[in-house]
Amino acid sequence: MSSPRVVVVGDAALDVVARHSDPIVHGDDVRAKVSLSPGGAAANTAAWLAHLGADTTLVSRIGADVAGDSVRRELTAAGVRCAFTVDPAAATGCVVVLVDAKGQRSMLPDRGANALLRADDLDPALLDGAAHLHLSGYVLLDASSRDAGVAILAAARSAGLTTSVDPQAANLIADPAAFVDLVRDVDLFLPNSTELALLTGSPDPSSATGLLDHGIVAVTAGPDGATWIDRDGLVSVPAEPTDCVNTTGAGDAFDAGLIAAWLAGATPREALEAGVRAGAHATTLVSAWPSRRVGR
Repeated sequence: MSSPRVVVVGDAALDVVARHSDPIVHGDDVRAKVSLSPGGAAANTAAWLAHLGADTTLVSRIGADVAGDSVRRELTAAGVRCAFTVDPAAATGCVVVLVDAKGQRSMLPDRGANALLRADDLDPALLDGAAHLHLSGYVLLDASSRDAGVAILAAARSAGLTTSVDPQAANLIADPAAFVDLVRDVDLFLPNSTELALLTGSPDPSSATGLLDHGIVAVTAGPDGATWIDRDGLVSVPAEPTDCVNTTGAGDAFDAGLIAAWLAGATPREALEAGVRAGAHATTLVSAWPSRRVGR
């Protein structure tokens, strides 16, 4: 059986990861271990999908710079087909990631060229024969790329693909009701419990019932596991114990694990378990990609 073809749309960036063991002191120095790695939510999910055996294409916009060349090279090496538009003026996106001693991360993103994504950055031919399109929510959170995201989701549905969206960042959702309207037609919606609380008024997975006009919601809750919500009810699985190094990209890995399993015909429980397994693996890595482990 051939691998499912998945098109991922959204951010590709360079991550500057600073791991600090002591609390950050405003206006002073704190020692850290700093590393550079490819990142961006969509690129992370694409890399994990390829790692899990899916035939994966990433649609993104990068700058004509060294960072963009590096991200393209690393994605290609990871087995991802890159369908990039090179912006002649904007720089490749960059994210400063601050990681504390418990592996929890705070991000300072500069979307750069990603914020200028256009609907025609997606070649319609990429949808031919594809099974699924996953859109990173950052595309919808930024007014400069929102129309492109809406158009791309519509194009995928018209071409017969299933679709999914991860909202990505609760703090950046300025109008929850408007955001819900943008994703009502997706087949698979992938919020964490904080994002769910913002969108529905409650972090309880049951609040996701009726959030979409049709389709499935899968909610992650970190150490409390994940829950699948559809018209048949709720299914929950526990988190996997892990030695957490960096939570960056754990949600993106969860998305990939769940999507790959779901497309392969897994049951809701099996799909959740595959997502949780990938997400747990991601927390043991310094970077957000499966090929980069601690010390590499």
